[in-house]
Amino acid sequence: MLYHLLFPLSEDWALFNVFRYITFRTAGAVVTALVMSLVLGPGFIRLLRRLSVGQNIREVGPKTHLVKAGTPTMGGILILAAVVIPTMLWARLDNAFVWIALLVTVGFGLIGFVDDYLKVRRGRNLGLTARAKFLSQSLVAGIAAMALLRLPLDFGPELLNFPFFKQLILPLGWVYIPFVMLVMVGSSNAVNLTDGLDGLAIGATLIAASTYALFTYIAGNSIAAGYLQVAYVPGVGEVTIFCGALVGASLGFLWFNCHPAEVIMGDVGSLALGGAIATVAVLCRQELLLLLVGGLFVLEALSVIIQVASFKLRGKRVFRMAPLHHHFELGGWAEPKIIVRFWVLSLLFALVAISSLKLR
Repeated sequence: MLYHLLFPLSEDWALFNVFRYITFRTAGAVVTALVMSLVLGPGFIRLLRRLSVGQNIREVGPKTHLVKAGTPTMGGILILAAVVIPTMLWARLDNAFVWIALLVTVGFGLIGFVDDYLKVRRGRNLGLTARAKFLSQSLVAGIAAMALLRLPLDFGPELLNFPFFKQLILPLGWVYIPFVMLVMVGSSNAVNLTDGLDGLAIGATLIAASTYALFTYIAGNSIAAGYLQVAYVPGVGEVTIFCGALVGASLGFLWFNCHPAEVIMGDVGSLALGGAIATVAVLCRQELLLLLVGGLFVLEALSVIIQVASFKLRGKRVFRMAPLHHHFELGGWAEPKIIVRFWVLSLLFALVAISSLKLR
């Protein structure tokens, strides 16, 4: 919005020429999202308390989590506001990629909102059924995939790139739509599983969003993409601003979500954030790199899959409890120690992903 209002003024005032630069507008989105979160956060938390929107704790979870019962939840609404509004302020609104990123994020957020609302209303940790949640997520992801295929692009979005390999490209053809659905739904649920400790998921999201901000900027710049031999996607550079808003919103929410948390993001936050990161990966054609950028989320999801499969096939558990962070909790690690160490692990995954730009 600001681009369309102020950049035309650069013909008379050179100062407004800065609005042409994605880097400047990304910085603006980061600051705006951060300030929004910090300013609106306290009042929003008080509103949640007044409405008695408290977290319900699973009886099968670690007993140390019982003290968190009643902590205001659905804080993801604040995250969504701090992502959507700054993006619309600083990004070009004539860019289809930006709208796809926003609509998918809001779509997954609405699914999480319904899930959280049902939990609060019923007073139990049971919201949408797994089937209803999966079908809803698949619908949003499928619409996004079809929208991408219908855009008048100068490249084939269904071409799959492999990190660390310069020329290895796989045309997916009709498999593209279910592939995108798998990426988005899988990422959304993986972040949801990671959101079990104060600040854990939002900190890892902050790192992932920062990493993909770099990749979207490079993918949208023909010179940088050509030099680094990565897929050039004209127009996707604007999504860098969306990533910047994600970074600012994550920083702001972490202020209130760090241990001990004053508010919990709930499914409205975790499902939306997972969907957002996956959408960015799809838009800049770095879907497989999400396995590295979101390596922590992958480990958390795999721990659940392994635990369930092992118990059904062997009648034995591999971990003390899944997801993985609960395994270390029951092993005696303090919650803050797990959070910080998992952040470090997430950062290491991100650095390996960034190294793929040169190790090709």
